[in-house]
Amino acid sequence: METTSQTAGRAVAQGPAEETQESGQHVPSARRTVDGYLSASFPWYGLDEAFTGPRWLMQVGTAADGAVEHGSIGHGDEPTVRHEALEDRGRFAVVVTVAANPSRRSADGTGLLEATSVSSAAWLAGVGLLSFTWPGQMDHSLRDDWLDQQTETAWALADDLDGPDWSTLALPVDGVPTPFHYRESEFGWVLAGSTQEGVHVGAYGRGMSAYGLGFAMIKDIGTYA
Repeated sequence: METTSQTAGRAVAQGPAEETQESGQHVPSARRTVDGYLSASFPWYGLDEAFTGPRWLMQVGTAADGAVEHGSIGHGDEPTVRHEALEDRGRFAVVVTVAANPSRRSADGTGLLEATSVSSAAWLAGVGLLSFTWPGQMDHSLRDDWLDQQTETAWALADDLDGPDWSTLALPVDGVPTPFHYRESEFGWVLAGSTQEGVHVGAYGRGMSAYGLGFAMIKDIGTYA
């Protein structure tokens, strides 16, 4: 992926529970706008109807010309980094939908943007998980360096989906068994695959087993407003 995708990936990494500098309070996801999701030219995916818990909007990522390229939708508890123990940070699964774009010209016409792929979804999911895995004992001044280092690692892993760090897992997508690349770490799990609707799907989570998940196209993203 090019710089546009990596910048958008950091938007995913901001997470669902944003903290305002003025109040120090979290801004509930329900207050976020659905407009960006509605302007996308591709379908959105989330967990299927077997999941009956809370669902919430996160962020969308856009290209230089403003076109929506990907976005995330959360399920379960909105995670936080405030607690040092991982088990205190909630049970959640986040689904990342990435438009399947071929290699295309940049907005200014000066170059080509790299095509999106399953690796794009894997990287965005990996970076998303990192946003909720700050080592609790780490000094705040070191966290940016830690995140940069771990982000590079996530990129290297996403670029080698056939490597030993990944296994394969078949999960239903719109009722059809679909292969996913899957890996676990001390922080949670990450998976990525493609759908028959021409989009790539990534997911990450903790406290919810990935083995029991299913994915489905969201019929009306407007209901999340």
